[in-house]
Amino acid sequence: MISVVKKLLLPRKFYDRPTLTVARELLGARLVRILDGVKLVGIISETEAYIGEDDLACHAKAGRTKRTDPMYGPPGHAYIYFTYGNHWMLNVVTEQEGFPAAVLIRAIQPLEGVDVMMERRQGRDTLGPGKLTQALGITISENYVDLTEAGSSLWIEAGVKVPEKSVTIGARVGLNKTPEPWFSKPWRFLVKDTILK
Repeated sequence: MISVVKKLLLPRKFYDRPTLTVARELLGARLVRILDGVKLVGIISETEAYIGEDDLACHAKAGRTKRTDPMYGPPGHAYIYFTYGNHWMLNVVTEQEGFPAAVLIRAIQPLEGVDVMMERRQGRDTLGPGKLTQALGITISENYVDLTEAGSSLWIEAGVKVPEKSVTIGARVGLNKTPEPWFSKPWRFLVKDTILK
C-alpha cells in the first residue's frame, strides 16, 4: 500500500482561481499517478490555459457537449480527451463550477518511477501532452477524476517553486486554424531548463 501525505495535495481552492494563475503556478507541481501499484511522479514543466466559450482555441467554444462536460464541473477535476487519433490529453478544470476553463498539462520531468515511464515510452522523453499520458498510463478512464483526492489513482501535489526568470510565456501550440487574437494569446507557460537538479 502506498502512503500519501495528504497535506501535499493541492486543494480545490488552488484550482478555483483565474486559469492563467493556475497554469503558471502548476509549474513545479508534482503530478502523481498510481499505475499497477507503482507510484509514478513527474514535475510539471509546461502548461497551457483554455478559458471559456469565447476562447476560440478552447473546446468549450462549442458549448456544453458530452466531450466538454467535465470543463463545466467543479475545479480540480480531470478533463481527458482524445486527439490526433492516438493521443490522450490531460487537463485540469479551473475556476468556478459552470464556467468552462482548464489547464492542459503539456510536459513533465520524470521524478519517481522513471524506469516504468521510460519503458512505456520506449526510452523517449515525456515532453509533450500525449507523451506524458502514455508514460503515466492516463486514458479516458481518468476523465472526471478528482485530482484533490489522495484516494484516487491520479492527483497533484505541491512541488518546487519556479522563479519567474526560469519561465517562458508564449502562444499556445497546435491551434491550426484558430483565428486571432486567440491564436497568439500568451497563455502557454514553459520552464526554460530542468527543474530537477
